[in-house]
Amino acid sequence: MNAENIQLALDLLPLQLWNTIYMVVVSTFFAVIIGLPLGVILTIADKGHIKENITIYKTLELAVNIGRSFPFAILMVALIPFTRWLVGTSLGTTAAIVPLTIAAAPFVARLIESSLKEIDRNILEAVIVMGSSSWQIITKVLLIEALPSIISAITLTVINLIGYSAMAGLVGGGGLGQVAIQYGYNRFNTFIMLCTVILLILLVQVVQLLGSYASRSINKKRGILSHE
Repeated sequence: MNAENIQLALDLLPLQLWNTIYMVVVSTFFAVIIGLPLGVILTIADKGHIKENITIYKTLELAVNIGRSFPFAILMVALIPFTRWLVGTSLGTTAAIVPLTIAAAPFVARLIESSLKEIDRNILEAVIVMGSSSWQIITKVLLIEALPSIISAITLTVINLIGYSAMAGLVGGGGLGQVAIQYGYNRFNTFIMLCTVILLILLVQVVQLLGSYASRSINKKRGILSHE
């Protein structure tokens, strides 16, 4: 470690840390926008649920499974023409959001489906007997009851996207991954590589702590309300 490496780290890492956060937050937002409705449909269209439709379920299940089966590095390259058409370039942090979103959306859909299917069937049967509409069941029962689990699912998605964003540096996606590859690996700069790894680990830890806190807070609040 020397003064030159320290200065290089100070010049590069703050901006690229922000770029990583930007990529992850925006791609998580769009992945949830896409994945949440898919997860809901996968749940309610499944056998024995409120809107059973095996054809729709099997079709969406196939699409989600295909989306999840692509290795991210291959997906990034395959989506370059689409990314270039959508945002005007295949390089940079904004361009990286496209493959990050497409990679995460099927993952979110599966996690949401799993969260919603954990809800006690007795609760669903009770609200159905009360005459609740499908929309009311989805918005006021399924999503509300599964909220702590959904928050955990989104937390896991963010953590995965942090890893994916580092891989995006392989194709000029920007962020900490590009610093690690361009300045750490290619220039054999162990100090820069180590700093990048530490920042990524800290970022994951912060996300996990915030997600766990939010999930516990909701469960704790429900526990207090249930005893009142």
